[in-house]
Order: sequence, then structure tokens, then C-alpha cells
Amino acid sequence: MATQSTPRKLWEHPNPGTTQMHQFKNYLSSKTNTRFPDFQALYTYSVTHPTTFYHHLFNYFPLIYTDTLPNATSDRPNHIFDPTARMDSIPAWFPGMQLNFAENILSSGPRHGQPCKTNKEDDKTACVSVREGSFTEPIQHLTWSSLRHRVALLANAMRAHGFGKGDRVAVVASNSIDTLTVFLATTSRGGLFSSSSTDMGVKGILDRLTQIRPRWVFVDDFSVYNGRTVDLRPKMAEIVTGMEGVPEFEGLVAQPRFSDRPAEVSDVPRTVSWEEFLRKGSGDGELRFERMDFSDPFLIVYSSGTTGSPKCIVHCVGGVVLNGFKEGMLHRCLGARSVALQYTTTGWIMYLAAVQALLFGSTMVLYDGNPFLPNLETFIHLTSRLRVSHLGISPRYLQELQKNSIIPRQVADLSALQVVTSTGMVLSDQLFEWFYDVAFPKHVQLDNVSGGTDIAGAFATANPLLPVYTGGCQGPSLGTPIAVFDSTLKGGRGVKGRRVEDGVPGELVATGPFPNMPRFFWGDEDGKRYRESYFAKFDDCWVHGDFVMIHPTTKQIIFLGRSDGVLNPSGVRFGSGEIYAVVDARFGELVADSICVGQRRPSDTDESVMLFVLMKPGRKFSPGLVNDIKAAIRKELSPRHVPRYVFETPEIPTTVNLKKVELPVKQIVSGKIVKPSGTLLNRGSLDYYYQFAKVEELAGPLKAKL
Repeated sequence: MATQSTPRKLWEHPNPGTTQMHQFKNYLSSKTNTRFPDFQALYTYSVTHPTTFYHHLFNYFPLIYTDTLPNATSDRPNHIFDPTARMDSIPAWFPGMQLNFAENILSSGPRHGQPCKTNKEDDKTACVSVREGSFTEPIQHLTWSSLRHRVALLANAMRAHGFGKGDRVAVVASNSIDTLTVFLATTSRGGLFSSSSTDMGVKGILDRLTQIRPRWVFVDDFSVYNGRTVDLRPKMAEIVTGMEGVPEFEGLVAQPRFSDRPAEVSDVPRTVSWEEFLRKGSGDGELRFERMDFSDPFLIVYSSGTTGSPKCIVHCVGGVVLNGFKEGMLHRCLGARSVALQYTTTGWIMYLAAVQALLFGSTMVLYDGNPFLPNLETFIHLTSRLRVSHLGISPRYLQELQKNSIIPRQVADLSALQVVTSTGMVLSDQLFEWFYDVAFPKHVQLDNVSGGTDIAGAFATANPLLPVYTGGCQGPSLGTPIAVFDSTLKGGRGVKGRRVEDGVPGELVATGPFPNMPRFFWGDEDGKRYRESYFAKFDDCWVHGDFVMIHPTTKQIIFLGRSDGVLNPSGVRFGSGEIYAVVDARFGELVADSICVGQRRPSDTDESVMLFVLMKPGRKFSPGLVNDIKAAIRKELSPRHVPRYVFETPEIPTTVNLKKVELPVKQIVSGKIVKPSGTLLNRGSLDYYYQFAKVEELAGPLKAKL
């Protein structure tokens, strides 16, 4: 897409006045005596009057809380956060406000912060658990009453085991009802929850666990993926061995993957069964909640750690609850009648997003396994059968459907579907247009989201008051002050950033505090690693690490790639996403995937762009294809975008969440030796790229492809 042209409009809400976003706009207008003619005016107010905005935002939602501030009603607007504090001081929000994550999930608070069961009535379905294949194992429906009872039993067993506020529990488990129960039981007690998926290697798991030092680790006894059942008891034993030097660690609890036949774990050291752990609670089914300060920690998530130990990012209870209401209810139109299916592992931040659907009384669909088993249409049929209204997937999922000529709207009845959320990587312009022209019903909103683990939320997200155009994200998240700064500035301590005009690519930044900023990194006692991660480049300004552009006409936020992967040949800066868009659009029939990185070795005076393409089965890589790719990039972008080298690759490195990882490849081809982290799904794939550090010496077939 040309940066200055107006992209094609693909969708508009048929009746925006009925949406919660519109109703909140009117609510805030009446409370502040301010007119908001459009969303841009509302957003501008939210970031220029943050204390007033967040005061009214909090009051708009049915949260359950206690306000301990004296004269709370009159004083509260002046006690949201300290607006004079530097952003890098990580100011506390809503002092005196106390709440609990699990309580807000399991109950509703329609007035004055008091709990009730509105939209979460006992006999209403809270969760639907679906195992791989959708129909090979029974689909389990769980009511709100049953979910509350399960959480109470486990939470009281934890209490009997001495678990309390500030203690950590981790899971290595699937997206299941048991895992959800552990999450809610842990947080009901004021503890901190952390999760990893079962497909992560033991090293990657221990890189996380040895940092956060949990008291208990809940682990699935078996995993099932792609039709293959794996006994996880050997992995349990390795985890126990790896945790021997952690004094806080008390042991493992085995979660039964098959409820009718739990694995025998008596031979696994320091491990008890789920039932044995529960027995200590003596069947106590009374729900109790430890309300915590708004800024108290409750969740630990992790950076990808693709080239080093992962950062243990700690989020606070109030920030996640409030932001969950804001993004879910206002931006994504989730409500009590919604049915939300987010495809995710427990090792991805989207697991939290999936759980947050319960805040509104929505039905949460938990899916565990390969969405393409037994065939590519299975997930579509499941979406239809469960009357899913909000479906969360990734661009890779859409690519698989497209390349296999699967047309969802011809496969099943998708009349209940309202929103499809895509995240995890750049969504190409081609997929936007395929989505509406070919694949899905035209009434469905395509919600391209970007933000992530670091903020437990989005910088750019859906909006029912704005159109969907080809490419990018619809707009910013309310109350989160973002901007695009000049990425050519070297930056450093005390260096002020400089805004660029709309239409000019640059560095995505946040210029002021917001409640869902992480509180700290676990183990980062002096905060040095936190500051270096977000505040090292520009003074008192969060730098997120994304290379983006705001469209000058539509105000879409267009993500062009990661900043550490920005390509810079001869001083021309552009994102790898621009290259991927051309390859996907023009060569999708031949190329399955690609990865584009810059090579600059210590002896190089300039950067060279390298493009590696993974061919589809049965398709051949050839010098003619190389010439065609270069010609297409020259025509669609510019001569300066053309890669110097184009090679075939047998495999593209990804994380366990299937995000392609450019930085290790960039470092390797630039002459560095990389120690891959346990979060990489295919660590061995990196070995192939070492030969390209000496690209001039390549001989034979490889040389012919330069």
C-alpha cells in the first residue's frame, strides 16, 4: 500500500450508536460537559485529561472493589495517579482502591462495587472446553456455579497448604478448565500466577521458574497435539531436578489430561495428584477473596527471550482488570451474550485475553490442540456449532486457509460471528482483502491488534466507531498516549524524542503513564533492566520496539516490523513487514513464508538486506523467482527496498507461539554466535543461517542464488 494513498474501506459498523463505545462517549460527555464529535476527539481527551478520564472510566464499568480513601466520592478524581510524576518512575494508580482479579471474573458488580451474579447466574454456561479435533472427545460445558465451586475447593486447599498473598504458582499446562481453575484460585488468594505451555522445552520452562521461584507448579500429566499423546511425567521429573536449588519450591501437582484416567505419579519425586492436593482443603467450598491494592502484582508473563533469559514481567491486578474492561467492552464489543474463542496456548499473553472475556459474563471457549485436526475446516465448523461471536486467531491461520482455498463462509453458517481478532504478526494487505472479498461474511469486523505481553493489552486495536481499511490497525486504545518518534535519532540518556508527521515511519512510543504498564520485572531489584528495556532511548518515554506509521488520512496505525529488525541499507530505513507484504501478495502460490533481515558485520561499511524464502511443497526455488521477487519489490516499493540477496531456506525459526523471530537470524548472519532460548520452537533451524555470515565464500548452488 502506498503510504500516502487512501486505502480501500472494507467495513463499517451498521449501527455504531448501539455500541458501548458510543454510549461511553455520551457518558463521558455528560460527566465532563465536553462535546466529542468523533472518536479522535474522545481519544485526545483521554490522553490529555488522564485523571478525569480514568476516574469516569472506572465508574462506568461494573467492577467489584473497595475504596479505602477517606471521602472517596469527593476526593477520588484528585487521587487517580500523580500526573506530575515521571513516566519512568512507574507511578501507582488509584491509591486506596482494592480489588481482586478472580472476584471480578467470578462475580459482577453492578453498583457501588458490591458483588452479585448479574450476567453470571448459576445455571448459565461460563466455559466450554474443547479438545483437539472438536468431536473426538466430548465437549464439556461448565456453568458459573460449577466454576465457582471448583475455584473455591482449590483455593481453600491452597490456603490449607499455607499459600497466601505474594506467593507464586506456575502451571505447565494446556488451555483447560483445570488450568483456568488454578489461575482463579491462585489470584483469589492474592497470589501471583504464571503459565507456560506443555510444548516448551524443559530449559525454557526452568529459565522462567528458577527466576520467579514458585511454591507449587501444576503440570499436565499428558499432552495431546496433532494426534500424538505424550507422557509428561519424564518432563515433570526434570522440572523437579531443575528446581532443587529453589528453597521456596514445595513440589508439583499433576493435572489429569484425561479426567477418567489420571496418570500414576507416585514415582515422580515431590509430585502429588490433583485429588491428593485437594484433600487438604477438606471439601471447603466457600469462596473467599483477598482484595489487593490496585497496583499490587498478580500476574507474571515473559518476554520471548529468543537470545537470552526471558524478562519476567509483573502486571498489577487493577491495571489488568480495568484495561480488560476497556478493551473488551468498548473496543471489542464483548458482552454477556458473547461467545469468545481465542486460539492460544497458555504460554502467550492471549491466554489472559481469553480469560478476560469472563469479566463481562461472556462464554469462554477453551480449545486445546491443533486447530487443523482432523482437517482444515474443523475450527470453522466448531465456530459455527458453538455460535461463536468473537474469534481470535493469527495471520498464520488465515494464510493456511487461503493457501488451501478454504472459504469459511461456504464451509459453515457464520451468521453469529461478529469479530475476528488477528494478532501475533503483521497482517498483510492481501489477507485483509481476501478476508472480505472471498473468505468471511461481510458483516464481520476484522480486528487487527498489536500490543502484547509487555502491557497486557494493546496499543492499537479494534474500534466500532471507525471503519476497517486495508492494512494496519483501526486506531489507538483509549487512554494510552501513543506517538511516532523519529527513529533516526540515536537516543540515549536524557535525549528527547521528536515526533514525525503522519505518513512518516518511525518508532512507536507511549508518552505518558497508563494503568496497565508493568509494575516491575521479577528479580530486577534496582529496576535497571526495566528501564533499559523501555526507557533507554528517549527521556521519560516508553519505547515499545515497533516500527510503525500513522496513515495521514485514515489514522490507521500501520505496523512495519520490529525496530530491532528495521532494515537500513544506505541510510534508507524500512520495516521487514513491507517486504513480507509484497512476497505474500505476489508470490503466495509459490512461497509458504519468508524472513527478511539486515546483515552488517564488523567489517561492513553498509547494511545488506537478506531475504530467505520457504517454498511451498512441490514448488521450486530458481534464479527466475529471485529476479521476479526483486522486480516486484522494486515496482511495489522502491529500488532501495530490493534485497541484495535472496536465498531459499528449509525452515524459518519461530517461537512456540509461531511468531517468526528475526533478531537471532540478523545476529547470526552478521557474524555473531547466538545461544537460542528455550522459547524457540525449532532451535535447530538457526544452524542453517550461520553459513551466510560468510556469504561471499558460498559456493555451488547457493552462490548461484545471490
